Amino acid sequence: MRASEMRKGQTVKIDGKLYAIVDYQHVKLGKGGAVYQTKLKSLTDGSIQNIRLRAEEIVEEAYLDKRTYEYLYSSGSEHVLMDTTNYDQITLDDDAFADGPKYLKPNTRLQVSMYEGKPLIVTLPNSVDLKVTDTPPEIKGATATNQNKPATLETGLVVQVPPFIKIGEILRIDTRTGEYVTRVKD
Repeated sequence: MRASEMRKGQTVKIDGKLYAIVDYQHVKLGKGGAVYQTKLKSLTDGSIQNIRLRAEEIVEEAYLDKRTYEYLYSSGSEHVLMDTTNYDQITLDDDAFADGPKYLKPNTRLQVSMYEGKPLIVTLPNSVDLKVTDTPPEIKGATATNQNKPATLETGLVVQVPPFIKIGEILRIDTRTGEYVTRVKD
């Protein structure tokens, strides 16, 4: 595709490396022609690159195969996922899985973007429901607003929660920010 046909979120291959287009701007230079100032995120190491492309330059678009996987379990730094269509299992290390284990219970579904059969990006659900296993008791008469306390959840994740949260309650946690959202009724 031509550089003028780029869109945010697309995956492209430049110099043999895969990048996701984070942002781009059409810039008119003083004397020469117009160029696209692009901000690209490397899909292998997460680094950000700024590259200028002429509008007529050809960029190779890379198509990612998105599949639904189910998280099964973790063993040390390895995490086992199962493809929900053909039941094949894959093992990812901590680098590829990022913060996933902190949010996931067995049988949680997630998206895995693959390129040429190799898993690249693991997309967690936007929110997960986890049970509180440990938190200090509520302080009677504490009326100060925005006075949070730590709560340990069933996966080992520690989040700040309002003072009325008790052990055994189920909380909704935003996986993008790692913050408490609300209590979930059984």
